[in-house]
Amino acid sequence: MQKNWYILYTKPKCEKKVALLLTKRKIENFCPLNCKQVANTRKNKTIYQPLFDSYVFVHIGGDEIPQLKQLEGVVSLVYWKGEPAVIKDVEVVAIKEFTSVYVNIKLEKNAVEFHGNIRGIDEQPSYRRDGNLLMIKNRASKVYLPSMGFTMFANIEAGVGRGIEIAFGNKELNLQS
Repeated sequence: MQKNWYILYTKPKCEKKVALLLTKRKIENFCPLNCKQVANTRKNKTIYQPLFDSYVFVHIGGDEIPQLKQLEGVVSLVYWKGEPAVIKDVEVVAIKEFTSVYVNIKLEKNAVEFHGNIRGIDEQPSYRRDGNLLMIKNRASKVYLPSMGFTMFANIEAGVGRGIEIAFGNKELNLQS
């Protein structure tokens, strides 16, 4: 059976715990973490928080879904029109790449677009300066995730945005700011 990426909806603040349980059961999962710089009284502190509250991504076949609901901390799968929501591989790769490059990522809610290609996003993975998948404009980077209904964006810090090389699928693009 073909494996797809699904979203598990977890209890609040249980994302890391559920990801650890899935890893122990040898189920491929991904809990994107957002690296934040927090000013403390004496020094800056780096903390890692889940990027999507109460969401953990799992890569499983459809027959494995009932097993997931039995895990401690899992509420259910995210459904779209009565079916478990399937996230495109391209979007999961984009989230992994974006979280590995940028810190202090913010999310913006958009309309969900599971079917159709309303905004004209290519099916092939690519970074495009003028497209909707990635935009670098005014010292900010954005990645649009249509099947989740989110846009991730991060400000490019001084010195960080120069010549970032991002490998995305089989293509590479040297982004100059």
